[in-house]
Amino acid sequence: MAQLGHILTVCTANICRSPMAEVLLQHALRAQPEPLKSLKVLSAGVAAHPGDKVSENSVLALKKVGLDLTGHKAQPLSDRLVYDALAIFCMTESHRSMIELSFDPPPGNIYLFREFMPPPAAHEIGDPYGGSLKHYEACRDEMVEAIPSLVEFIKSLAASVPPAGK
Repeated sequence: MAQLGHILTVCTANICRSPMAEVLLQHALRAQPEPLKSLKVLSAGVAAHPGDKVSENSVLALKKVGLDLTGHKAQPLSDRLVYDALAIFCMTESHRSMIELSFDPPPGNIYLFREFMPPPAAHEIGDPYGGSLKHYEACRDEMVEAIPSLVEFIKSLAASVPPAGK
C-alpha cells in the first residue's frame, strides 16, 4: 500500500482551533476502516511559537465531548509537515493564502476545514482566542458539523493514491 502521508490542520498560533480540529478529526478517522483508521492527523500554525501550550478553553471544550487535548504543544509549519500531507485543512482563507505565499512551490492540496459543507454553511471558522468557553464550544461545534463532509473527502483522496510500486 502506498504511503498516504498525514492530514494537517492549520490555524494561526496552533493553540486553539487547529489542535481542536486535529483531535476531533483523528477521533472521527479512528472509527473508519483502513487506511483511514491509521491516518495520522497533525496540526500547526502559520505564526506558531514552538512549544506554546494549548489554550485552557480549548482543553475544556474538548473535555466536554470526552477528548483530551492537554499534552498539545504548538508547532510552526515546516516543509515536512506541508509537503508530506495528503491534505491541509485551514480555518480561514488567510491561512490558506499564507501557506501559498510561504512555500515554493505552493502545495496544491490546501482546503478550508468547512469547505465541503453544503451551502449556505460558512466555510471559515473564526478565532475564539481570548473569548469565553462558549466561544470555544461554538468553534468546536462548527468543526464537528464539518467532520462528516471532511471524512468523505479524505476517503476520496485516499482512494486516489495509487498502490505502492505503481
